[in-house]
Amino acid sequence: MDVIIYHNPACGTSRNTLGLIRNAGIEPHIIEYLKTPPTRLLLRQLIDRMGIPVRDLVREKEDLFRELGLDRPDVTDDALLDAMVAHPKLINRPIVVTSRGVRLCRPSEAVPDILPAPQQGEFRKESGEIVIDAAGRRAGTA
Repeated sequence: MDVIIYHNPACGTSRNTLGLIRNAGIEPHIIEYLKTPPTRLLLRQLIDRMGIPVRDLVREKEDLFRELGLDRPDVTDDALLDAMVAHPKLINRPIVVTSRGVRLCRPSEAVPDILPAPQQGEFRKESGEIVIDAAGRRAGTA
């Protein structure tokens, strides 16, 4: 069960996603993408496997997004990819790769859908919100 997470330890959503992966009994391969950024080709492959537009992977909350003019609607996918490769903090996170798919796990609750193992008990987000109940089911489901 090889699971890869493109992770930013400073991001709460990324930390919660990592916690959910571990709650399934999986120790993922952690790539701190700010230290080891993906190549342009790998980034393009991840986007293609997620089936999302390139723009959906760009972190629009970063000041650099506007400073580089990436908020303009005429910015091409190639320009967005170039910007993410040159400035990895523009890559939205976390991205999780499993045998069941690739997903941008925003929110973190999206990750159990692609994990190759079930949740193994209760999981709470850092905020204290229960995501997985004691039986390993999504909170609020029967």
